[in-house]
Amino acid sequence: MFDVIVIGAGIVGLATAREILLRRPRLRLAVIEKEARVATHQTGHNSGVIHSGLYYRPGSLKARACVAGAAKLIRYCDERGVPYQLIGKLVVATSPDEVPRLLELYERGQKNGVQGLELLTAEQIREREPNVTGVRAIWSPRTGIVDFARVAEAFAEDVRLVGGEILFERTVLAFQRRNGRIGIETTGGFYEARFVVVCAGLHSDRLARLSGGRPDPAIVPFRGDYYVLRAERRHLVRTNVYPVPDPRFPFLGVHFTPRMDGSVWLGPNAVLAFAREGYRKTDVDLRDLMETLRYPGFRRLALRYWRVGLQELWRDLSKRAFLRDLRRFVPELDEEDLVPGPAGVRAQALSLDGQLIDDFVLERQPGIVHVRNAPSPAATSSLEIARLIVDDIERELPA
Repeated sequence: MFDVIVIGAGIVGLATAREILLRRPRLRLAVIEKEARVATHQTGHNSGVIHSGLYYRPGSLKARACVAGAAKLIRYCDERGVPYQLIGKLVVATSPDEVPRLLELYERGQKNGVQGLELLTAEQIREREPNVTGVRAIWSPRTGIVDFARVAEAFAEDVRLVGGEILFERTVLAFQRRNGRIGIETTGGFYEARFVVVCAGLHSDRLARLSGGRPDPAIVPFRGDYYVLRAERRHLVRTNVYPVPDPRFPFLGVHFTPRMDGSVWLGPNAVLAFAREGYRKTDVDLRDLMETLRYPGFRRLALRYWRVGLQELWRDLSKRAFLRDLRRFVPELDEEDLVPGPAGVRAQALSLDGQLIDDFVLERQPGIVHVRNAPSPAATSSLEIARLIVDDIERELPA
């Protein structure tokens, strides 16, 4: 019998468990995880960018959580000795028609309280990144990089130090409510708690429905494939280089992301994954695929963005098409510079009417709170998201 159970040992689940125990160290708390280690899926396949809060709608929970969360994350890394680097980010307009959107983005960043933003000319872009081409750019010096799996491992250590348990290889099968407690049937045994927090990422909708929650938003998995810049050509970029977002399209587009290990990731694209945990093009899970295809929201999204979907699919299949998009920013790139790299799967929450859910979504049930959507920049924002969740549920936690 536990006071609190957190389901999911990704970065948001572990940050939430940590926050609960910091406030209530006497509680008996367990984290239940279906894999054999922490940070196996979205956290472990993250691009590793500490976002500054530049992109998000002013006043939105996403914007506030990112700005506050980034500051908390950097302080935490300093205190715990987790390596990170504030290498900055260039958001580059490669043509004059992108400049108005770039200026709007700059204003958005100012309203969000992002520190140190600068507007650069073409010449100033070259001064910062000699191999990058653009007509104007935003320089965001507070953008950084970190290994989020390592951050999650540090959170897990914190949970254990305060007396929490992390129980691996336990897939949740069912929920029961009895005598004011929540029963959780798993592949590794039956557990009870007075309160449950569900941070299930790619399976968040399924676990919400399993405990009696709404059918939407549903999770539709999108795979993002990366190339890696050939080691001898890593000097071509020293900072994060991003495109100006196009509001007509649902995804950001390819970008350049230096990593803590010295590598540089190029991408990703965004294509429908045929499995929620399908990190290879050939991975297919018939249950996952049929669930996606039968969901009315996906069909409406596909009708709205079918041209974009075909473009993303072509870029996924054609290295030359991928290279063409990258060369808008670094013309010196050649096809042999691109080495096949890793992939991640994004848990995209989608409403019944086909709208991409862009902000954090919590669903309350008696004795349970579900994190139904924690989109990027959830890793950056994880400590602030944890604070918000625990602020919301603290009155319901056992004394």
